[in-house]
Amino acid sequence: MSERRSEQADHLTHDLAAGAQDPAPRPPASDPFIALYPGTFDPIHNGHLDLIRRSSFLFHRVIVGIYDKPAKNLLFTTEERVQLVRESIADLSNVSVENYAGLTIEYAASSGARAIIRGLRATSDFDFEFQVALMNRHLNPTVEAVFLMTSLEHAHLSSTLVKEIAQLGARLEGLVPPPVARALRGARERGS
Repeated sequence: MSERRSEQADHLTHDLAAGAQDPAPRPPASDPFIALYPGTFDPIHNGHLDLIRRSSFLFHRVIVGIYDKPAKNLLFTTEERVQLVRESIADLSNVSVENYAGLTIEYAASSGARAIIRGLRATSDFDFEFQVALMNRHLNPTVEAVFLMTSLEHAHLSSTLVKEIAQLGARLEGLVPPPVARALRGARERGS
């Protein structure tokens, strides 16, 4: 351990021994560790699925929270996005899909989540997510932000890019799960 980290650990140990309060009360060990993975998922792609699968090994239960009314143009309705995610994660028994409105931190707390999962593709993602995590901690210090690095093979994916190439008729294999590929082809045929 570096000297700086050792000093930080010593300060924390000293503060706790001196009666300093933990920033948030600890839940009983018997409580399941629930995490929320929020997003618009318009549509869900393989980068999202990778994070969901990896999270399902880290937490007792993962809630994929689909934000109901984001301030952006959506291709799919909330109900369609919920259904596409459910079809895409059907094999994961400890993952559920729900839609929500309002502040993500409030939804996380009301769902019993103790962590909000966020994926990081690049340093630009970190800058934004760091600011959001600090605001969430200000609003509710009992819910932690957990950042997972995107797997290299999915680092180029975004829902916006997936929609753009789907509208132009490009191949979607390796980018999105089969139910999403079918839905994107359907949207293209309808001219959405």
